[in-house]
Amino acid sequence: MSRSGPGLPVPPLLPGQPPLAILVDYDGTIAQTDVSDAILAGFVTADWEAHVADYDAGRVGSRRLMEWEISLIDADPADLLGTAARQPHDPAFRPFAERALAAGIPVEVVSDGFGFFIEPALRALGLPQLPIVTASTTFGPRGPRIEFPNGNPECLVCGTCKRNRVRAHQAAGRAVAFIGDGPSDRYAAGYSDLVFAKHALEQICVQETWPYERWSSFAELDAWLERTLNSFATDAASLPGPGSHPLFCGAEVWGPGRSDPAPDVVPGTTFDPAADVAGRAPTSDPSG
Repeated sequence: MSRSGPGLPVPPLLPGQPPLAILVDYDGTIAQTDVSDAILAGFVTADWEAHVADYDAGRVGSRRLMEWEISLIDADPADLLGTAARQPHDPAFRPFAERALAAGIPVEVVSDGFGFFIEPALRALGLPQLPIVTASTTFGPRGPRIEFPNGNPECLVCGTCKRNRVRAHQAAGRAVAFIGDGPSDRYAAGYSDLVFAKHALEQICVQETWPYERWSSFAELDAWLERTLNSFATDAASLPGPGSHPLFCGAEVWGPGRSDPAPDVVPGTTFDPAADVAGRAPTSDPSG
């Protein structure tokens, strides 16, 4: 298994290969539930859901949210993994991924969650070879600890910088198809060349006027991929490669060292400099 560190290389685009990479969210996408939330619901008694709502609304960064969440967990890691293993997964993901890999298309799992349950899940699905880009959660005598080897060192908003993985594949000459379902996918969807969205991610795409395709199962995506590969076989120009996507997040836009998104790009918030310096969320704007 290739659980990535910060320097996971992107494979070079070889002559004749489709100029396409597929990046896939895990929670709510490959897994049909949010596994991180299932673990919190089963093992945490604190009011964590209100904090998640702030994150879902774009007011709080995932990195410090997950640091707080992981500090609430006091359970045997085997029990946590057992809960994760009982979550349903889309059975059509494996044939979809295998079709892409056979065509020379990279498939990468990118997750802004706890991450420790993804590797065993992919083994159980029969896809141990897929790269995983996520957080590193470990368990020791003092409890669980989460680190972010795939975060952006200049921007501390996200635990895993999905934006940078999208851009890395585009820099190799591939268009990126991103598949996701929720708020953690916003910073990948906004830079990808083709977005498959459902649930909250679909709402975000509508709000931001980003083009997207609605999906509900990987069986639909497998059919799309088959059509795409057939078209590429007869007309290579049917896959034109990556487009141009201006930056809208990260240290280049918000300034370095932020732990929450800049409020000027989050609807319904105002900027409180004192709160921002302290690393707290911006306050709600009562004027709407």
